[in-house]
Amino acid sequence: MSYKVLLPQPILPEGYAYLRDHGFEVVDGQGFTEEAILADIPDCDAMIVRTAKITGKILDAAPKLKIIARHGAGYDGVDLEGAQRNKVLVTTAGGANAISVAELAIFYMLYCSRRFKAVMAQCKEDYRYAKMGIQKTELEGKTLGLIGTGNIGKLVAKKAAYGFDMKVLAYDPFAREVPEYIQLVEDRDRIFKESDYVSLHVPATKETTHSVSDREFDLMKETAFLINTARGAIVDEPALIRALEAKKIAGAGLDTVEQEPFDLNNPLLNMENVLVAPHIGGATKEASTRSSIVCAQAIDDYFSGRTPKFIVPELRDLV
Repeated sequence: MSYKVLLPQPILPEGYAYLRDHGFEVVDGQGFTEEAILADIPDCDAMIVRTAKITGKILDAAPKLKIIARHGAGYDGVDLEGAQRNKVLVTTAGGANAISVAELAIFYMLYCSRRFKAVMAQCKEDYRYAKMGIQKTELEGKTLGLIGTGNIGKLVAKKAAYGFDMKVLAYDPFAREVPEYIQLVEDRDRIFKESDYVSLHVPATKETTHSVSDREFDLMKETAFLINTARGAIVDEPALIRALEAKKIAGAGLDTVEQEPFDLNNPLLNMENVLVAPHIGGATKEASTRSSIVCAQAIDDYFSGRTPKFIVPELRDLV
């Protein structure tokens, strides 16, 4: 008897092929809403989750479910208490999207440094003002401050240090060892006080949710930019809006905001010094292919009696 793997949303062809080649039955779900997953999940042994929210109600309705593989680095969309209660292991795709997200973080820094949104808004009406009247800066010699030094944070640091000759500071109380181009600091405030770009690379947890708020923005330079390619919930959005409106910081590059899909009334969408994108950091073909394969491998590892890689820390006791 083959194990059934539910896909509420399609994965890349390489992931399908891996599952089928290893004897799994792939169930293409009806959709990624709670209602659709509830209809599909009762007879499934595993699930690969992309953007769907996996609630306690779904987990309680899945008597055969043994493992959920998250098609990305974050896992805040899975009810971990429900997973623990039902003894469902949850894994992530580890560093599969690290290259793509790190590249995008650098893109946001470049976009902000050249004030590109303001330039493009002005260039048709006042070419010379857009060219010479809007102040633009280089990345070289600037200070990048990282909150978090996981796979993505380290890659951002490498690209910033070696590609743009930036000084890299980082705060990460869990870091044991970092490359020589990263200077770990013990005082988190230094990241906000000294950096020209503050880039966030932590998961959304009880400890990190809204952990960047008024206090942090008050510490930042007026010329500094906030870069968030992690999770929207890390930033206290009303506090960010206040800081931008009061010109306490120069701007922001946001791959993610707290409400996704967007609330079209969110002021951040229309600010000239803010770039907002629909959480595209890991949405490249290469990253999505790697994530699909890693998720399929995690499921195969579990049902083959091997310990999957990238188990979420809160559920390691289930192994």
